[in-house]
Amino acid sequence: MVATISLLGGQYDGSMAVRTIGVISDTHGLLRDEAVSALEGSDLILHAGDVGDPDILERLALIAPVSVVRGNTDYGDAAAAWPETDVVCLTSDGREVLAYLLHDIELLDLDPGAAGFSVVVYGHSHRPAVEHRDGVLYFNPGAAGHRRFTLPLTVGRLLVDEDGNVSGQIIDLEL
Repeated sequence: MVATISLLGGQYDGSMAVRTIGVISDTHGLLRDEAVSALEGSDLILHAGDVGDPDILERLALIAPVSVVRGNTDYGDAAAAWPETDVVCLTSDGREVLAYLLHDIELLDLDPGAAGFSVVVYGHSHRPAVEHRDGVLYFNPGAAGHRRFTLPLTVGRLLVDEDGNVSGQIIDLEL
């Protein structure tokens, strides 16, 4: 099964071999230049919600196609059109790799491994995380917008190798 999803910046039908996926969350209306630089070179960008300003998605779409889910602070006409969850097909040399995208991991209502997902991408907590559980990568890029408490400002990158294996990296925006 290859999912076709609508993305800002074009249609992505799973037929191209995606190797680098930029992941961002919790921008809350602020897209830092450092985040844009860190996402350059991505084949696809996933925004895990709390976008804050739809113009952020337009700027990200200048880098690569964007898939977005609505966060708990996303309101207005644009945000109403964003799904609460999304299934994104990431491929590497024709192999299918599925990612499940949502904002708040506490709202995960399925068993990702049993459903065939390799990756669960989420945000909300502002805490970056890369964790493997039961053969599934759980990936939170942290927050790229306004600082919350003493948490770092970060984005993430998923790398898909030629065998369809996915690894995650957290990128600190304050180097």
